[in-house]
Amino acid sequence: MQPLNELAELIAQHTREDGVFSTAIPRLSLVRMSAPTEPTLSVQQPSLCVIAQGIKHVTLADELFEYGPARHLIASADLPISGRVIEATAEQPYFSLKLDLDITALTAMMMEVRPAEMSAGPSKVCGKALCVSRTDPQLLDAAVRLVRLLNTPEDIPYLAPLVERELLYRLMRGEQAEKLRRLLMPESRLAQVNRAISWIRTNYDKPFSIDHVAREARMSTSSLHEHFREVTAMSPLQYQKQLRLQEARRLILAEALDAASAAHRVGYDSPSQFSREYRRLFGAPPIQDVSRLKAEPARYASAPA
Repeated sequence: MQPLNELAELIAQHTREDGVFSTAIPRLSLVRMSAPTEPTLSVQQPSLCVIAQGIKHVTLADELFEYGPARHLIASADLPISGRVIEATAEQPYFSLKLDLDITALTAMMMEVRPAEMSAGPSKVCGKALCVSRTDPQLLDAAVRLVRLLNTPEDIPYLAPLVERELLYRLMRGEQAEKLRRLLMPESRLAQVNRAISWIRTNYDKPFSIDHVAREARMSTSSLHEHFREVTAMSPLQYQKQLRLQEARRLILAEALDAASAAHRVGYDSPSQFSREYRRLFGAPPIQDVSRLKAEPARYASAPA
């Protein structure tokens, strides 16, 4: 069986319905969608996403990334993205996997592995902290073997760490190694911006000053503005707003909070401002948006990979 076909079949075995599913293997999730989905906003953590079947669009600000079988995406920062499956049917569903990157293991490997010299060919499409590349046979083979371990759960504690380490090695020797190294170097601009992102994500519901975030990132305020936008395609305040609105949407949907309570929980003082900004981001006011989500959950399912 060809590796892509085997990967698709393995994901099918472990996803009997549409959705995003965590697995017994730490940091590994599987995704299945049997129809195209609506654009869904989420915060993509540093991760490797490999598609076995189907095609997906990922948008970061005004940049569009398309990838499908034999292509993979790497996110090297926590990024608010919009994801949309554009090719999937009941007969040939969209199948993908997402492996959250173990930053500690990657950092250790960076000290050991010399980067390969890569040609500057057209095989990758990069922008901000996202990059789409071809999936070479060695990387695909390791991905197949990792998912295959779900069929032998007793092997997972012993073999999954070894296969995951091989996947990380392939990434550190691949086309996107430079982005990963920039993520891991403590005083690189990407690492500094990631410190700012981490602080905002922890304190998204509180007011903050740019000066304070710059100190957390160990940057000047001018440098923070410049490089934060380079990485995320938005300002720190715009990033905070996206986090607030996404969390408010989750609270209304999952915890049945009314819009005013959700707005207050995430840090809004003005319900009318919250409603305006919610509608601008999600295309409908809170009540209408949540009704739509409940009516067609599969079309609006969060598919990070």
